[in-house]
Amino acid sequence: MQILLQLVYSGIALGMIYAVIAFGYQLTFATSDTLNFGQGDALMLGALVGLTLVGAGVNYWLMIPIVCVFGAVQGAVVERIGVRPAIKIKSEFGWIMSTIALGIIFKNVAENVWGHDDLKFPSPLPESPIPLFGANVLPMEILVVVGAIAMMAAVEVFNRKSIYGKAVVATFNDRDAAKLMGINTGLVITFSYALSSLSAAFAGVMIAPLTLTGATMGAVLGLKAFAVAIIGGLTSGMGIIVGGIILGVAETTTGFYLSTGYKDVPGLVLLLLVLAFKPAGLFGKTTIKKV
Repeated sequence: MQILLQLVYSGIALGMIYAVIAFGYQLTFATSDTLNFGQGDALMLGALVGLTLVGAGVNYWLMIPIVCVFGAVQGAVVERIGVRPAIKIKSEFGWIMSTIALGIIFKNVAENVWGHDDLKFPSPLPESPIPLFGANVLPMEILVVVGAIAMMAAVEVFNRKSIYGKAVVATFNDRDAAKLMGINTGLVITFSYALSSLSAAFAGVMIAPLTLTGATMGAVLGLKAFAVAIIGGLTSGMGIIVGGIILGVAETTTGFYLSTGYKDVPGLVLLLLVLAFKPAGLFGKTTIKKV
């Protein structure tokens, strides 16, 4: 029982990282019906930039907002270069190839700047586990869960309480109507991409102390987060959190009780089942498009 609880704790921490990255997918889909398939690379760049700053003597807690600003700028660049031209010409697949291409470019740049080897990211918290309800949990895992919830809650409060957030919500509800009301929907879409990459960069510096940091770390995390977004529903914040926890716990328990070679199987099976029986996601809503 203690081992199972330990695996659940680790799975929840991992799942919340998936949820934060998937949250970024939701942000861009809500405003533009597009997705940034370079989300994993935004996470990777955030982690590597954070590692460089910490190595240069910057305090970990001061480094986080700097990395978030870097992530926001990187996301805005992706939207301006890769997504906006495709939206203008109404290309249904241009933004897919553009965001994938930019992700590959970012990965190659990272390999040339930081090298091919995985690097150790120093933990800002003690690495000694803390007893919790009969099992042990790392302080960094607690920070990951708290940080992920705080990030998503902050964005939710921003959308509900600020005038700029309400512009995002209006664009999400009806982009054409928002434009007629005088809202600069192009700027809103740029902002959503900036916020999307910011959340990924934040996730990068959160998970980096728990794993190794390198140019390839974002690829798998980005794909799994996309699976979480589909499982939970691209229109449901709660669905993304639940989907992330389900996938994270499924991976840790399967890896321990069966084999690490099978830890990815439960998530993929669940993804296939959701696509077959509930394409909008477990918590998503099916929308009808008028043509």
